[in-house]
Amino acid sequence: MDYEERKRKKEARAVKKNSKDARKLLGAKGKRFAKKRYAEKAQMKKTLKMHDESSSRQKVDDDVEEGAIPSYLLDRDPTQRAKVLSNTIKQKRKEKAGKWDVPLPKVRPVAEEEMFKVLRTGKRKTKQWKRMVTKATFVGPGFTRKPPKYERFIRPTGLRFTKAHVTHPELKCTFNLDIISVKKNPNGPMYTSLGVMTRGTIIEVNVSELGLVTPAGKVVWGKSSVEKLSFFCPSLRLKPCSINQCFLSVQANTRRLQITRRMMAVSMLSCSCEALIQFWLRC
Repeated sequence: MDYEERKRKKEARAVKKNSKDARKLLGAKGKRFAKKRYAEKAQMKKTLKMHDESSSRQKVDDDVEEGAIPSYLLDRDPTQRAKVLSNTIKQKRKEKAGKWDVPLPKVRPVAEEEMFKVLRTGKRKTKQWKRMVTKATFVGPGFTRKPPKYERFIRPTGLRFTKAHVTHPELKCTFNLDIISVKKNPNGPMYTSLGVMTRGTIIEVNVSELGLVTPAGKVVWGKSSVEKLSFFCPSLRLKPCSINQCFLSVQANTRRLQITRRMMAVSMLSCSCEALIQFWLRC
């Protein structure tokens, strides 16, 4: 019943709380708080500037027209509502930002019982705090295991993937590239940190060998409309695929899974020779 009133009072007190935190916080907390407030103020200034532009007028510098100008137009400067320009600029920004967005699909959440297998330890097998990952994972080359006594999550060597096949549709060339990292697992940050690759996971691969360049001369590390990318592990067979979809199959045996992967989109990064790839993985 008092929710709206309490909310209003809380928002009114937030200014004093922020002021107090800005004066009192020290060290790492103070730095984080200052960085957050700096970003908020910058965003606020941009918003206020956009509101000011929406109702202002500005001079339009057009080419001089041929012929005489009437005397009643000599003192006039052709103006144009800045709102139209600001809307156009905002629309271009949205298009530019959306161009490199990787759409996350709506995937079925994987249950913890399906993702992990409980390992019983101890002399009487009564301890149940260890877990073994049952899905495909990526582990970096510099990874060092913890001592077995303290290792909570175990990632089997047979389920680790380190390579990717990158196929160019125009050149008809396939490049065997390294997987750099797992960027995002839709099931949660814990699975992302473990490097688990389930349906809808975005991974990062090294595409420096492609050497694509934009008309402006910038290096492009990946684009879904240009490249076909898929994933590779030992004993893979490449199947026919369309321009924007790649399918690879791993023959199932005692140590390998039957896996189908589909590339959806990639993103552009600058200096680290890497690209984001969204793929589907069915175990």
